[in-house]
Order: sequence, then C-alpha cells, then structure tokens
Amino acid sequence: MKDSNDPVEPGKAADKAVGGAKGPDELRRQIQETRGQLGDTVEELAAKADVKGRARARSAELKGKASEAGHVVQDKAAQAGHVVQDKATEAGHAVQGKAVEAGHVVQDKAVQAGHAVQDKATRAGHVVQDNVPRPVRTAVTNAVQAGKRHPGPVLIAGAGAVVAAGLLRRRHNGHH
Repeated sequence: MKDSNDPVEPGKAADKAVGGAKGPDELRRQIQETRGQLGDTVEELAAKADVKGRARARSAELKGKASEAGHVVQDKAAQAGHVVQDKATEAGHAVQGKAVEAGHVVQDKAVQAGHAVQDKATRAGHVVQDNVPRPVRTAVTNAVQAGKRHPGPVLIAGAGAVVAAGLLRRRHNGHH
C-alpha cells in the first residue's frame, strides 16, 4: 500500500485527483455527469423544500380522486334510479292488473245482481198473473201495448189499471 506522502508519477497525479479519469476528455465527461447528478439532487431537494408546490400537487391529486369518487357515486345513483323506476313500473302494472281484476269481479257481481232482480221481477210477474183476474190482466196487457205505441197516455192508463186491480182484488177477497 502506498502512503499519501509517497511521490506520484507526473501523469498519474491528475488521474488520482478526479477518481481515475484517463485524460481530459474523460475528465470532462465525468464533470458533466457529476453536474447532471448534482442538478437532479438539487431539484429533488428543492421539490421537497417547496411546501406550497407539494401542497398544490397533493390538492390536485385529491381533487382528481374526489372527482373520480363523484363519478362513481353519480353512476351508482343513476343505477339505483333505474332500479327504482323499474320497480315502480312493475308495481304500477301489478296495481293495474289488480284493478282490472277488481273491475271484472264488480262487473260479474253486477250481472249476478241484475239476473237476481230480473228473476224476482219475473216471479212477481207470474204471481200477479196467477192472482189477478183475467179481465184486469187483459186490460194491463192492452195498456202496455198502447203504451208502446203512444208512450204519453201510458201513465194515465197504468194508474187506471192499478185502481181497477185494487178494486177487483178487494171484491175478490170479500170486501165490498
């Protein structure tokens, strides 16, 4: 091992001083490389020391993330809105179906009631026909036929027939 006080050969003194450069061109290249590394290091240190700049960069990063989150939330809300709209449409169709069903039930009940009334009227007609004397039935039948031809006087004829039927019934039951 050589001591740092040992004499050095004239051409090798410069080589040792710059870390082993073998000539002025290589020395210039090493200097350029070192300057570039120092520049990068200075930029990194400056960036770390620039609190405002780092805060702006972080703020921009957070804004980007917030915007992205906002879009995700907006997409989810739109999807939820579509689901709600679909469910509302389904419910509307179900209600409409139930309303149609209920309408049919009411219609069927009305038809049944109409038939019941018609049956009772027919039975009442038969009872009247069986219990009212023939001359009164004939008078009523004639009055109905006349009413069909001339509807105005029907009320008067009908009233007369009712009075006549009442008198005949009274006489038939023994009241004079």
